[in-house]
Amino acid sequence: MTHHVGITALGTAIPATSLRLDELAALRGANPDKYRLGLGCDSMSLADPGTTAVDLATTAAQRAIRHWGGDVDQIGFIAVGTESALDMSRPLSAWVADRLGLQGHVRSYEVKHACYGGTLALRQAVEWIGSGAARGKVALVIAADIALYAPEHPGEPTQGAGAVAMIVGEPRVARVIPASYPYSEPAFDFWRPTGEPFPRVQGKLSLDCYKRAAESCFRAWAEDSEAPFNLEATTALCFHVPFPKMVKKAFLHVGEQLGWPEELATHTFDTKVAPTMTWNREIGNSYTASLWVSVASALRGVDPGTRLAAFSYGSGCGAELLLLEAGPEARASAWATDMDADLAGRHFLDIPAYEALRADA
Repeated sequence: MTHHVGITALGTAIPATSLRLDELAALRGANPDKYRLGLGCDSMSLADPGTTAVDLATTAAQRAIRHWGGDVDQIGFIAVGTESALDMSRPLSAWVADRLGLQGHVRSYEVKHACYGGTLALRQAVEWIGSGAARGKVALVIAADIALYAPEHPGEPTQGAGAVAMIVGEPRVARVIPASYPYSEPAFDFWRPTGEPFPRVQGKLSLDCYKRAAESCFRAWAEDSEAPFNLEATTALCFHVPFPKMVKKAFLHVGEQLGWPEELATHTFDTKVAPTMTWNREIGNSYTASLWVSVASALRGVDPGTRLAAFSYGSGCGAELLLLEAGPEARASAWATDMDADLAGRHFLDIPAYEALRADA
């Protein structure tokens, strides 16, 4: 079994429509600082009624394939992690594969575990290649979601949408270390019953589950005497980002529980965690894609061998801490050009336009 498996190429995609949180604050009669400082969010990506998770997933996949330079005939595996399924039986991967012209001897399926689904799909792809079952083919893994809450719901200012696609094979962009640190426990902290348009959220329970899962995963890493690298040698710590302030609360909780001095925990957050959430602050919560937006941001322009950790969390609850090592093509970071262009080209809604969009949703 080879251990040199990872991300060969990355592709990202966000909708063309956005809303500044100041506008939402004005609409809801809230202090803008409640959103910008209290949540750590600046704006949110919004899918118009004609845009689905399939559109975002396909665009991200096409970009990843372009940056990779290979042909779809070399893809033997496609898995999509999502909370935005179009059907209870037909996987989202089938819609994407149809648009890509991908068929034949291909393993194709959808992965569901709330925001953890994309990470599970990646782990399965890495293990599929590492086992030898791939027989020289690569995998296509996509995390794609549209997060939307009922108007005036407390989660409304955290809405977002986006997709990250990864060609998995040779670790040109990043090697995925075989060892990882998972954690799970059954919980109803966030869920969406069949047929309901918006999720149900137990806010305090969700934060508690997130903090407990992060503590458990980081503790397992800290106590692993055979870990390939440690916190001090890790340049960036990426997290699933429901909203940036939640990440900060969880990270400081981890530091407290693991006995780090308060100054060390705060400094580590400021230098290794906060910088990875630059794109997340602009996009909002993109569910399965959220962690991988952070990872894509953290990999921009770094030197080969740069070490990253990635904490994935999905309500229900399941989590996993992954370790990654930047490859030779991270420095060029071709995917960043796409994201920068998408961000620069956004159309920002005013209040009437946002209300009209929500009326059509």
